[in-house]
Amino acid sequence: MEERKIAMDHLDSIMNDLENKITLINEDGEEVTLYVLEETKLNGETYLLASDSREGDGECYLLKDKSGPEDEEALYEFVDDDGELDYMARIFSELLGDLGVEIEKE
Repeated sequence: MEERKIAMDHLDSIMNDLENKITLINEDGEEVTLYVLEETKLNGETYLLASDSREGDGECYLLKDKSGPEDEEALYEFVDDDGELDYMARIFSELLGDLGVEIEKE
């Protein structure tokens, strides 16, 4: 039980860190704020797992960094390919499993 408390405290510190908050512009031109739960690189691509909720249950999104080395700011796009989503969900589940975070695909 103590390990779970430590893991949840670690997750809370991640969520409270403002460096882990990103703002995106959606297709309608509206700002969307997401909280980054984890980042990983795979096959030269950078992926973010982000949530729309700072606390408790929220919708999770998988983002892929599409920016080039010459770009001043990161350019992320939502991953919508089912195969890529399934594969990366398994990766992020492994990375966050010790923290008690569960990823469910709807």
